Amino acid sequence: MGLSIANNVASLNAQNNLTRANERLTTSVERLSSGLKINRGADGPAALVISEKQRAQIAGLEQSIQNAEKAVSLVQTAEGALSEINSLLVKVRSLAIDSANTGVNDSDALSANQAEINNALDTINRIANNTQFLTKKLLDGSAGVGGTPNDTDVSFLGATSKTSAGSYNVVVTTAAEKAHVSNGTAQTSNLAAAEELTVNGTVISLNAGLSQSQVIDRINEFSNQTGVIAEDNGGNTRLYSSNYGASATISVTSNIAAAADSSGFGTATLSDTGLDVAGTIDGVAASGSGSALTATSGAAQGLQLSFAGDPANATQTVTGAQGSVTVTDNSLTFQIGPNANQTAQISINRVNPSSLGVGVAGNQFANLDQIDVTTGAGSQDALAVIDAAIDDISNLRGDLGAFQQNTLSSTANNLRTTLENTVNAESVIRDTDFAAEIANFTQQQVLVQAGTSVLGNANQLPQLVLSLLG
Repeated sequence: MGLSIANNVASLNAQNNLTRANERLTTSVERLSSGLKINRGADGPAALVISEKQRAQIAGLEQSIQNAEKAVSLVQTAEGALSEINSLLVKVRSLAIDSANTGVNDSDALSANQAEINNALDTINRIANNTQFLTKKLLDGSAGVGGTPNDTDVSFLGATSKTSAGSYNVVVTTAAEKAHVSNGTAQTSNLAAAEELTVNGTVISLNAGLSQSQVIDRINEFSNQTGVIAEDNGGNTRLYSSNYGASATISVTSNIAAAADSSGFGTATLSDTGLDVAGTIDGVAASGSGSALTATSGAAQGLQLSFAGDPANATQTVTGAQGSVTVTDNSLTFQIGPNANQTAQISINRVNPSSLGVGVAGNQFANLDQIDVTTGAGSQDALAVIDAAIDDISNLRGDLGAFQQNTLSSTANNLRTTLENTVNAESVIRDTDFAAEIANFTQQQVLVQAGTSVLGNANQLPQLVLSLLG
């Protein structure tokens, strides 16, 4: 190529290479100063897409770990309250055992034990209703499987994790009955002589001259000991147990023959046994104990209901169709993964006394709330119910502990490992390798300096033409 002054190709070439070297130097400076080798899409489109997805996953993993840790705090709050309830139940059990020692305790001691038990049950009820995490209640049933009857004669006692959400029709085919007896001869006159009634093993002294209403009042003074209530039933004196079911019994005898001027019960022993409720839930036969009905199979399995007394008959519950119960699953759901539907659930069912120790077979008490230790028989039955309640609480604590350890803590540990590896993968794609980049920076810096010097020389080439003209 000859010498020319119109076009300095050598200068253009030097400018081109200098521009490229300068751009690479600028990029190198940006990478060194930001610590990232991918700062914009132009730095690596595919790498940018992959790393942005990884950044979203990293943020999700970090939040999921926090979610699991918060869930652990909630579960520990519930478990702590259950631990206190368990301690109260152990105390109640000790009182029931003391009351069962009827050879030593008198009526005052039994009443004192019952009063202390009632106080403990009130405390359990208060803990169940007030335990909460932030504003979310944990033990009143709002965090578990709940049920709402549409009939006021039906009460929801509880359900289990096996109970499916839905609406279930309830029918009582056989009403629960209390044990009951009536005097064979109506008392129409005041007692002609002093009389002794023996009701469920308790001797009740009746003074001469008592009217029928006064006899009834006298019998009811001993209701705490006998578990029996007296009433005027159309002129006859009727006695009935305070509880429903086949385990409720009544026995009464007098030392005076039946007559119009006596209590009318006579010297022959009158006895009766109650009857457990029978019925269906969702068209499937359920298991009855006292006035409580429990679904043992089908979609409603585990659903427990109780029934109110018949207003027209004090000795039995309502019967027939009792509307329906709507079951809702309010289990606590925790987002413990970085992606949609990566959740875990735990159900914390109601732990109020009326929902504990439900459905103990052959027991006069339908649940913990009904226990009465003022009689020997009541103390023995109360022990079985208390043991069932302790099992209920212990099993729930076990479920919460397993959920905390095996689901939440293990998941959090796995998430931390996943986070570590994901961050490492994102770092490989996006972070600056300072060792390599400093070498590149040095190279580009030298090229820019050399290019600048060469460009200066290239700009001097057209001046060689002047030497030819001279």
